[in-house]
Amino acid sequence: MGRKSRYPTPNNPKNYLIWRRLIAVLALSIGAGLLVIFTNLSSPALLTKSPKHELKLAISLPTPSSSHPLPPTLTKWQDTTNSGDYFDQVTPTQVGYLVWSRFPIRVYIEPQAKVWIQGVLQAVQEWNNYLPLLVVKQPETADIQILRKVPPLQGKPLRARSAQTSYEFYINNHVLSHRFTILLSPSQTGEYVPAAIRHELGHALGIWGHSLLPTDALYFSQVRQPPLISPRDINTLKKVYEQPTSLGWSLK
Repeated sequence: MGRKSRYPTPNNPKNYLIWRRLIAVLALSIGAGLLVIFTNLSSPALLTKSPKHELKLAISLPTPSSSHPLPPTLTKWQDTTNSGDYFDQVTPTQVGYLVWSRFPIRVYIEPQAKVWIQGVLQAVQEWNNYLPLLVVKQPETADIQILRKVPPLQGKPLRARSAQTSYEFYINNHVLSHRFTILLSPSQTGEYVPAAIRHELGHALGIWGHSLLPTDALYFSQVRQPPLISPRDINTLKKVYEQPTSLGWSLK
């Protein structure tokens, strides 16, 4: 990969040795079996689809077979409008759907100008109504990092993107876990800051796909008047959390 890890080594010496072995295998082998996947999902402003990049390591993972209990906020959710969902547009990974099982989900926001932070916090608070979120000050403790940084160019020909959401899997105390990084281009200002984060957070919270309707926050393209989180967004999120996954379960 050619990049240093942004995450500290585990405090437990045994876990540290396991981690080092995994890194060594990663450097030597891209073979059978799955351990770590790095995947990018384009922002709505991207004109071409972002490809999936997978790094594979030799280790057996459990087949997704069990779902986690719904958090109370989603358990209570009822759509009185019968708006439907776009669950069929959500793509599961090789370990199942990207659901969180430990709450609150910890979110780190990179220190920036006050206006930018307020825009990001607005989107975080909106999603907090449906899944418990907690803003933390240390990036190494976060499940989701939100950074004001230009996403790398992508596509053929190379094109700029306004935002990028990526995830990685890791093992913590024999439990398969994941974490997300959201990059938001400094070119996004004003109302487009909360709109972009609203969209990207939807991905990071589990909606790994796009809606086909412009009235949903996860619509695949940026619109002039960005929509708020819709009942269809939450219906889709709830259905995702009802699905089986290997995330959050022990690998023993």
